[in-house]
Amino acid sequence: MSLPFINESIGLPSLHMPYIGLSEILDILILCALIYYILRWIRHTHAWALLKGIVMVVLVALVAYLFDLVTVIWMVQNAFAMGLIALVILFQPELRKALEQLGRGVGLSGLSGFQGLKLDHKGGIAAQSLGDIVSAVTSMASKRTGALICLERDVTLADIAQTGVLIDAIVSKPLIMNVFVDKAPLHDGAMIIRRGRIVSAACILPLTSEEVDQELGTRHRAAIGVSEISDAIVIVASEETGAISVALKGKLNRNLSEKALTDLLNENAVEEPKRRLMPWKNGKA
Repeated sequence: MSLPFINESIGLPSLHMPYIGLSEILDILILCALIYYILRWIRHTHAWALLKGIVMVVLVALVAYLFDLVTVIWMVQNAFAMGLIALVILFQPELRKALEQLGRGVGLSGLSGFQGLKLDHKGGIAAQSLGDIVSAVTSMASKRTGALICLERDVTLADIAQTGVLIDAIVSKPLIMNVFVDKAPLHDGAMIIRRGRIVSAACILPLTSEEVDQELGTRHRAAIGVSEISDAIVIVASEETGAISVALKGKLNRNLSEKALTDLLNENAVEEPKRRLMPWKNGKA
């Protein structure tokens, strides 16, 4: 028995699995690999914050289209009209660096590291290394020896490290103090420390464009500048006053005592305990 209001000529579409061959699988794998390496590279560059901002703009555009927000849609459409050019301008330093490294044959594995060094981002420095750093800085400050030390965290300072002289040595108080001895070849510039190793010295840092106290010298301006474009902790020992300062997130903490410096580094730069990174060592799943 058929119902009169049903058109028998209308049928359901046939469902079938699309054919996936070797070329399609290879295409997907290559695309996934490219996306993974691009995100891995961007994650440790200054472009990461810009990328998150772009994602927020895209989310706002989706909400505007869902709720038919005419004014917002108009603004987003005009913004995306120049989006490609804007992206090229915003990401120009990172794109240029990536192309230069590819041109030198470094490859994708070298996009986020200093040449010849393994880049390991864990965001921390061993407590023993921090002790040597604090002791060296305190000693240099008491002798009015100027010093500028950058402790790298999650955002790589590879580009800045390449402006100096490669050292690649374990952190130690004597080595740090020898580098910053007055008239020494490497004393004029910044030292880059990544976890427990001194990467390079005599590095050139970008100066802050913000107004600072006139009494602050080039070291302090450079410390603030690099802390504005990265999450690095930058320690300054003043040659003029013997004071110790730390730049973090664009702010300068001045006139720190040895205890205050130690507490600040323990709070912001200490390495995560191994029991947190490898809980199974303590018998926990």
